[in-house]
Amino acid sequence: MSVSQNVIVLPTRGYRGFLFDMDGTILNSIASAERVWGRWAAEQGLDVEKFLPFMHGKRGIDTITSLNLPGLDPAVEAEKVLRGEIDDVEGIVQIPGAAEFLASLPAGQWGVVTSSPLELAKARLAAAGLAIPSMLVTAEDVTIGKPDPQGYRLGAKRLGADPSNVMVFEDVPAGIKAGEAAGADVMVITATHTHDVEGGHFRIPDYTGVSVSVANDGVITFQSRA
Repeated sequence: MSVSQNVIVLPTRGYRGFLFDMDGTILNSIASAERVWGRWAAEQGLDVEKFLPFMHGKRGIDTITSLNLPGLDPAVEAEKVLRGEIDDVEGIVQIPGAAEFLASLPAGQWGVVTSSPLELAKARLAAAGLAIPSMLVTAEDVTIGKPDPQGYRLGAKRLGADPSNVMVFEDVPAGIKAGEAAGADVMVITATHTHDVEGGHFRIPDYTGVSVSVANDGVITFQSRA
């Protein structure tokens, strides 16, 4: 991991809500996802090494549709991949400090916005030992996936917060672009990356070096544990 990946850059302002991506942000499912998607890509004759970085952070159906593979129904193929991902949750773990950090947040002021379908999201959260959040936006809740901001705008609405008063936690370019396009600030989580991730004004490697304080009016601010 490069030196820049270990840097903590925190905002000085406060927020009314936090929205978290799931994969790579509060849990690490890379090994599982790449096993399943790697097998599927090999079956299609794709260059697996080039394909795998391309599929992270997007809805499965969007990834497959964008490939324009002849003779394949994206919906059928996405369902095949989904079943494989639900069956294979081996090695899924939480990002260090994620459970404690989420537990410290005020109820009703945070949620998860993921490109995963609901069934897969529940399976991965359970595998990582993380509770199912009360506010969860999944692939079924949007008509256009990340990098479109629809999911994060919906998440902010469900929290009753303006996107400009929300911090989005992300780890991949598609999600970072979605958060920024929604009008939110973006915190980049670098724990699962070995190279610098572009985008976002703020970043932390994981949740072990940060905490939050909550004012009487519900505004959440970051604090460094360093």
